[in-house]
Amino acid sequence: MAPRELPKLVPRAAAGMVTSAIRSIFEQLDESAASGQLRRVADSLAARFPAVAELLTDAEPDLLVHFMFPEAHRRQLRSTNPLERLNKEIKRRTAVVGIFPTRASLIRLVGMVLCEQDDEWQDGRRYFSPESIAQIDAPIDRQEVNPALLIAS
Repeated sequence: MAPRELPKLVPRAAAGMVTSAIRSIFEQLDESAASGQLRRVADSLAARFPAVAELLTDAEPDLLVHFMFPEAHRRQLRSTNPLERLNKEIKRRTAVVGIFPTRASLIRLVGMVLCEQDDEWQDGRRYFSPESIAQIDAPIDRQEVNPALLIAS
């Protein structure tokens, strides 16, 4: 079960409490603090919502993978809003046409939308600054790097 399916595991009355507890995990400043908070949240939810606690514990590497990136990127990486916005724009543009005469025409339209978005991210409103992108290739000051997190990133 994916973390997005968490609301299905709790009653509607408890959803706000569970959501705010989980949100506290992502508000931590570093990976060790977030990992500790995740364990505390999972322990506190285990008695009442064991499925939620198990899901959080199993998904810990995936939930905390954004801590492998520079701090400037973390807020953007933990959200799928830009991807959802891009998909919505593609859907809006393709709905105007309705039926495409060939597959190539669909690919041209979607490719054009993607090129426009890339131009916007490069020249207009930058999602990541060039300085923060340069930090990605900086050496990691960690003693142990989990290979699963490197693959996920």
